[in-house]
Amino acid sequence: MQGTGVTILVVEDEQLIRDMVADALSDGGFEAEVAVSGEDAVSLLQGNQTKYRALVTDINLFGKLDGWQVGHRARELNPDISVIYMTGAAADQWPAHGVPNSILLTKPFAPAQIVTAVAQLLNTGTPPAQS
Repeated sequence: MQGTGVTILVVEDEQLIRDMVADALSDGGFEAEVAVSGEDAVSLLQGNQTKYRALVTDINLFGKLDGWQVGHRARELNPDISVIYMTGAAADQWPAHGVPNSILLTKPFAPAQIVTAVAQLLNTGTPPAQS
């Protein structure tokens, strides 16, 4: 399958989830780059502020930075970047800590859900209506 040329940064410290998300995005026509910590993600974002069209980040990460902080830093560097958060336990913190026009996916989720969330944000700039 030919890629869209759209690069998504995936930040997840659990290898199985990281691989599942990266594979789903690749299958959906996106190019996925992975980081295992918030610090790695911020370094990649700072190195090329316009390379990544979207950020998919877990909330609880190894290291000093959590996913909320990575999302905020990504928006400081690139106000147009789409942000999708993934969490198993921190969903209740999203209204207070998430960046505007972001999406939260609660683990476990189907691989297709991540592709749909990214595509929705990239196409419209707004998250799908929550039911």
